[in-house]
Amino acid sequence: MEAILFVAITQSMAEVAAQVLKEMGLNIRIDTTTPVKELVQAYPDVNIFISRGGRATEIHKETGKPVVSITTTIYDFLPPIHRLITKGVDTIAIVTNSNMIDATVQDLQIGSTQIFMRPWSSIKNLQHILQQIAQAGVMGVVGDGDGVKAAKCWDFMVESFNSGPETIKKAIEEAVVIAKAQEVERVRNELFRIIVNSSAEGIIAVNKNGLVTVCNPVAGQAFQLQETSVIGKYIGDIRPDDQLRNCLRGNSYEREGIKKIGDKLLAIKRIPIKLGDEVVGAVANIQDVTQLQQFEQAIRQKINKKGLLAKYHFENLIGSSVAMQAVKERVRQYALTDATVLLTGESGTGKERVTQSIHNLSNRKNGPFVAVNCAALPENLLESELFGYVEGAFTGAKKGGKQGLFELAHGGTIFLDEISEMPLFLQARLLRVLQEREVMRLGADNVIPIDVRIISASNQDLEKLIEIKKFRDDLYYRLNVLRLHLPPLRDRIDDIPALITSLLGRLHISRTKNIGITVEAIKLLQTYRWPGNIRELENVIERVALLATGSMIEEADLRRELLIAEKPPHQEATGDQLRVLERKQIEQVLLEEKYNYTRTARRLGINRTTLWRKIQLWELTK
Repeated sequence: MEAILFVAITQSMAEVAAQVLKEMGLNIRIDTTTPVKELVQAYPDVNIFISRGGRATEIHKETGKPVVSITTTIYDFLPPIHRLITKGVDTIAIVTNSNMIDATVQDLQIGSTQIFMRPWSSIKNLQHILQQIAQAGVMGVVGDGDGVKAAKCWDFMVESFNSGPETIKKAIEEAVVIAKAQEVERVRNELFRIIVNSSAEGIIAVNKNGLVTVCNPVAGQAFQLQETSVIGKYIGDIRPDDQLRNCLRGNSYEREGIKKIGDKLLAIKRIPIKLGDEVVGAVANIQDVTQLQQFEQAIRQKINKKGLLAKYHFENLIGSSVAMQAVKERVRQYALTDATVLLTGESGTGKERVTQSIHNLSNRKNGPFVAVNCAALPENLLESELFGYVEGAFTGAKKGGKQGLFELAHGGTIFLDEISEMPLFLQARLLRVLQEREVMRLGADNVIPIDVRIISASNQDLEKLIEIKKFRDDLYYRLNVLRLHLPPLRDRIDDIPALITSLLGRLHISRTKNIGITVEAIKLLQTYRWPGNIRELENVIERVALLATGSMIEEADLRRELLIAEKPPHQEATGDQLRVLERKQIEQVLLEEKYNYTRTARRLGINRTTLWRKIQLWELTK
């Protein structure tokens, strides 16, 4: 509770106050001797005073702090009136400060004694009243401290009065209420100050006269001002934001805008403060655009922790063949730019791994990496996943809407695998994203700017699809700014030993059984066609390693797995022969898996769509 001081006029008042305070259980200090001009210095912690009459008025003028004035009742005057009557006085004037007595109290008569109520408001007014009552023949005066002193200079019989316990208690209770209210207000103001000063946004506010009432450190730094020195100054003289004055005046103004102050770019939002229809002030919220970008980047990094992370790096590109060296060189070059990249090559050649390597080698490596297979989702679902939607966009739409994958990839890279499978109407929307660098959610009427690098991949000939009107030529040109063809595994057989070593190192079984592979087995793998490329190689090695009874993968193990009856001749097989071998292998696995396409594709290490496409091609060539 705020500190209170009881300033007693007389020693007897001090004694009454002490007794009242004791009964109330309050620890409030009492002073009877300190001059008014020295009270603030003597009691710097005191915020509320209690006193009476002219002393109360004088304390308020000197300190500017709240003063509770002890009022009086007619009962406080009865003892001194009785003393004057016993002395033979039959006309008495009660001369006291106007703040001590109810102005409605009228003159009264006690027996044959006439009592006149004469409140005074100033020393000059007091002298005038004393002159009037002297001329009227008043014999006695009952007064407070100043009234008694002045009356003694005239020919009056004088008696002073003391405030009773009831009026003193009432004044103390009033002071306690004020103290508690001040404490609540002080806590509220301190809380407001902490909130404003700890805000990441700059805040500057003015009252209806344009005087600055709030300026936190962030606003001071943004406008290059000393925040404490501008409080109380006219906003027009400081000129941090002319639009804030227009906001205050009710003129047309920018509610939100961008302003450059020095070398800083600031985003400013202005709001008028109204009570009813009256504008009583205005406030501006200021944000450093650079800091906003940093906050956004931090959010993106948190998103990465939720799974939008590229786990493969440049060193994960295994192989030293001529073909692979050319791929690595292109990856290094493409990582230096934000241009779109189109990856081509058969299924299972490692297009996503190359994409992630480009991302992690680029200046977007700290941003999110989002991958989506365009062939794996139905058309309507693919659209909502890519572009997001607002609440109520369609039946079953998530409450509050949902961010699309393009939004999630903001500041990073999005990988569109099997882009050839994207429906034509979505191709048109993707083209707009590439051109305008903005997206519109399903059901929305506003666009969202994005900063995303797009890398796409296809295992089909997009130019042939353009000829048969299944792929847009304008989108193709946008996607094909940079192109990288990934060679099939059969064209880089020299990399197979390194790939196998890497695969065995990653397998959990190798850490428990220390599985190796014989030279003969490796040579056999180098003669195989690998229709599923690296993905098929990974699946084969993992299955054989898991089923191996010894510590080495033998040639015979692989022959059983790959359905190779005997060693192929040393001469290179023709294209037709290779296609026949591939078909025989696929048909054998289909039979074993009872024509379950999903399990068959998984065993072959190829995509289910690729398997389906090969089967359809066989039907057409019958």
